[in-house]
Amino acid sequence: MQRQAEAAGTEKAAAAQARGIVAMMISALLLMLGDSISKFLLETYPIGQVIAIRQFAALAVILAWALSVGGPQVLRIVSWRGQLMRGGLFLAGTFVILTALHLLPLATVTAITFASPIFVAALSAPVLGEKVARRVWIAIIVGFVGVLVMIRPGAASFEWALLLPVIGAAVNGLRDLASRRLSRTDHSLSILFWSTLIVGVGGALMTPFSWLPVGAGAFAWFVLAGVINAGAHFAMIEGLRLGRAAVVTPFKYTGLIWAVLLGVLLWNEWPDRWLLLGALIVIGAGIYMSRVPPAAR
Repeated sequence: MQRQAEAAGTEKAAAAQARGIVAMMISALLLMLGDSISKFLLETYPIGQVIAIRQFAALAVILAWALSVGGPQVLRIVSWRGQLMRGGLFLAGTFVILTALHLLPLATVTAITFASPIFVAALSAPVLGEKVARRVWIAIIVGFVGVLVMIRPGAASFEWALLLPVIGAAVNGLRDLASRRLSRTDHSLSILFWSTLIVGVGGALMTPFSWLPVGAGAFAWFVLAGVINAGAHFAMIEGLRLGRAAVVTPFKYTGLIWAVLLGVLLWNEWPDRWLLLGALIVIGAGIYMSRVPPAAR
């Protein structure tokens, strides 16, 4: 009887893990679709306007979800300083990444920003005072080598815009560290809601005199981008809830497949071998770090 119960528990855990993997892959796909729509909108509208309308559309979805899950109390702010810091980093990262999307191919921006976990690991020591093991530092160095392979400073193909996704990855790494610290006091839905609000307000303040009229068709694309972005975050949270982070997290890198496909189909953007090689190095380093036991970090 006990063996049957253990087998049933193992089977249930395996099924949950599989659903977590699927959720993370859906999250990766949705993020690429949202970025593609934003890249398309940036061809016509100023970046602040794209940020503002997209984020406020996402905010409506997040608010409805938060109220249905736990009521208004889940939005309570405990650490105002932490919320403002995290929201400010989220705004800066969003601005830099969208600027990069406007100037560079989708796959290039996606591949370089995959270095964000590398920055998280590197910055966790000076920012959070966490101990970083030697093998993790080796993975960090390898990851940075992958970034250099992708941007190839000094090569004829190098352009300064390639530094934007690198900066975006670093800022997002700081944002994730701020999230880790803030999660000790504030609910995850509170963090997501207030950060989205800060980014939306910040985007609106960027374009007070350059706001362009938005027709019904374009407005629908703005709203769709926001809803898809919110859905991506929900799927990511669900994936991490259902499965072990070390198993589920690497599947977010499937986003590069979608970025390449969407870039080729929509903008005829073909990644070169250096981008793909560097991306594989960064992804490999990220997967290795995700599998290092917490006690060994």
